[in-house]
Amino acid sequence: MPIAPPLPTKVAPHLFVILGATGDLTGRKLLPALYRLKQQGELGEQSYILGTAVDTDIDDAGFRARCRRWLAADGVKPEELGSGWCDEHVFYQTLGSGGADEYAALAKRIAALEQQFKLPENRVFYLALPPSVFPTAISRLGEAGLNTSKGWVRLVIEKPFGRDLKSAELLNDIVHQHFKESQVYRIDHYLGKETVQNLLVFRFANSLFEPLWNRDRIECVEITVAETLGVEHRGGYYETAGAMRDMIQNHLTQLLTLTAMESPSSFDAQAIRREKAKVLLSVAPIGPEDVVFGQYTQGTVDAQAVPGYREEPGVAKDSSIETFAALRLEIANWRWHGVPFLLRTGKRMPRHVSQIVISFRRPPVSLFRPFGDCEIQNNSLVITVQPDEGFDLGFEIKKPGREIALDSSRLSFRYSEMFAPLPEAYETLLQDVLIGDPTLFVSDDWVEDSWRIYTPLLERRPPVIPYAAGTWGPEQAKSLVKDLGTQWITR
Repeated sequence: MPIAPPLPTKVAPHLFVILGATGDLTGRKLLPALYRLKQQGELGEQSYILGTAVDTDIDDAGFRARCRRWLAADGVKPEELGSGWCDEHVFYQTLGSGGADEYAALAKRIAALEQQFKLPENRVFYLALPPSVFPTAISRLGEAGLNTSKGWVRLVIEKPFGRDLKSAELLNDIVHQHFKESQVYRIDHYLGKETVQNLLVFRFANSLFEPLWNRDRIECVEITVAETLGVEHRGGYYETAGAMRDMIQNHLTQLLTLTAMESPSSFDAQAIRREKAKVLLSVAPIGPEDVVFGQYTQGTVDAQAVPGYREEPGVAKDSSIETFAALRLEIANWRWHGVPFLLRTGKRMPRHVSQIVISFRRPPVSLFRPFGDCEIQNNSLVITVQPDEGFDLGFEIKKPGREIALDSSRLSFRYSEMFAPLPEAYETLLQDVLIGDPTLFVSDDWVEDSWRIYTPLLERRPPVIPYAAGTWGPEQAKSLVKDLGTQWITR
């Protein structure tokens, strides 16, 4: 079996350039994650941040003050910042109108900082930008010569990567005009979750489960990502996206491929990516009868009355965008033939939860049927990605007493009970970018293959069915599991 070359264990001196640095993503995720990595000693002393944005009324001092406010909001006490972390390691450069001249000025500022701090021209360009701006920003970086250097250059692109197959192909073409695929890190923060990463270890390091991971022993697989929140201030974005584009095509499909993939030849990025791609190529076409769209109306979540989607800011009064999507698909290969995979996501659900449920087949004959209350339930493995990361294995037991009566119990494991607080997903992913590990990032072919599955559904959209906020979506979604003799499972 081939052995992957070892990755660096330490982050090299570098300049971390954030395009769109005055936005919400930088304040809530990127800056706190970089700061925590710094505090943990992962970044070294020669790690610098250059924020860039269209704002022309901000300079170094103004951006540093904003960074301090963001870190304070994240729980960092002023005295913990030290005397000069922001002053010595954080800078700002305006991009103005985003034209060629502004990017040329950005290149000069980068060169000046690298000369000042004697950096080896290692650069990260993080696109914390609206997706509509990706093509222009990528092209401008290439035209300014920022796609190459004497060190390494890495381009990080947030999701969504395209809106359908055609737009994803066009965006990949633009990326490849200026950057090599090995330089590109398409980020999906779900892949930074500790439980998602451990799924590979759970499957392939435990001989107990892998022999059962097939059509002979598994009846169905459910993947649910449910949110109690509505669209909040993202109404304008959500009107152009919807649940399929926002969640199914990326987050849930990542969980699907990690659950269904074959064993890779080695634990390295290329081998894992190949096996994930094979899963997508094996997905059978999804018929309209296997898809249910919904949109939340007024209701109650966590004992609070909440508005309907069409009453949210930035949402059209007659919007037909789905805030809920459930679908059923099959993977047409030997391992999974005939096993339904059920994907479900929605906003304004009763609980905030992301989980994978593996339902194993019942015994073909129940020995206990004569004893009355002895209906055997499916053994199930529940993999919880968030909020309480861990695993639950359900099994049947006999209730104490003379009579034969069955009950369901479970073995549980929780990361929080065994380990210190888990790293936030962006900490894991940013550190991987900085050491050059692409394992948890999305490849160009994965993006296109996933859009190839879902674009036909977006082109012939099913009707959007109303559901009350605080429920598990439209009743029609139950039809996707009706033949299984069960309900959607949420532990």
